[in-house]
Amino acid sequence: MSAAALPALIQRFFTDRLCVQMEASRNTVAGYRDTFRLLLRYASARHVKPPVKLTIEDIDADLIADFLVHTETARGNSARSRNTRLAAIRSFFRYVAMSDPTWLLQCQRILAMPNKRYVKRTVTFLDSDEIAALLAAPDRTTWAGRRDHALLLLAVQTGLRASELVGLQCGDVVLESGAHIRCMGKGRKERATPLRRETVKLLAAWIGDDKNKSKPLFPSIRGERLSRDALEHLVRKHCLTASLTCPSIGSKRVTPHTLRHSTAMDLLHHGVDPAVIALWLGHENVETTQIYIHADMRLKEKALARVAAPDTPSSRFRPDDQLLAFLEGL
Repeated sequence: MSAAALPALIQRFFTDRLCVQMEASRNTVAGYRDTFRLLLRYASARHVKPPVKLTIEDIDADLIADFLVHTETARGNSARSRNTRLAAIRSFFRYVAMSDPTWLLQCQRILAMPNKRYVKRTVTFLDSDEIAALLAAPDRTTWAGRRDHALLLLAVQTGLRASELVGLQCGDVVLESGAHIRCMGKGRKERATPLRRETVKLLAAWIGDDKNKSKPLFPSIRGERLSRDALEHLVRKHCLTASLTCPSIGSKRVTPHTLRHSTAMDLLHHGVDPAVIALWLGHENVETTQIYIHADMRLKEKALARVAAPDTPSSRFRPDDQLLAFLEGL
């Protein structure tokens, strides 16, 4: 195989495999692109040759293993980010194995590389008092404060993802009978989420008489769509303000996804079935919703209250002399 085979395969992988055959989303393509940028730079420095001169033989299992360690140590990536990088690399080498069976053994070794295990911590969420303090934080005498208040209220009521929130347009909001909001979620699944009355009134006042349905629902000062970084900054800023009146919120790392977790926990506390919560949040699998059951201490306390303690006297184990003699002889 020629030295130009690797650049050609990578180009065909993105243009043909991802964009045409799989119709991957822009976020997926961007994530794969970032992985291969890092991988090619690492391999180029390792073999002391420019990326266009690299071959498939240069990108072997040992180099990929060292690259994954590099992402954790030098770049500070978590184990989950490391596994995401490995998933992108695996996808490429599955394509290589189908395109040219000459490299099947090398591809097989790379595809056999395992994911790294990591500690699965309980989700962080806000309780009712913390949510109230966060919603009261924006200064609603200003345009930006009214926008932020409407955005935060919609986030905690609907549980939309960050990408779904910043991608909303005015035409996605239905304020008539059966008020709801439509969005294109993860995996390009379109779903509709009902709205409470107070949310409907707030959004109606926010949108006003604007008939431009393609306008971003929550625009930036320049009238453009908010970026995810801007949304994260917005949440952090108002959490800092809310911590002045509700100190407990200052001890938590609150992100836009934390608001999504808070929605799920609120639904769970009100007795909503986990299958309905999965449908509400747009989860692919109902099992994903189990993380909220694990994090809910109230459910565990209710279960503990229903269990009666065993009616057996407590006693202390006292070994006989033969057992002590046996243990001393070891």
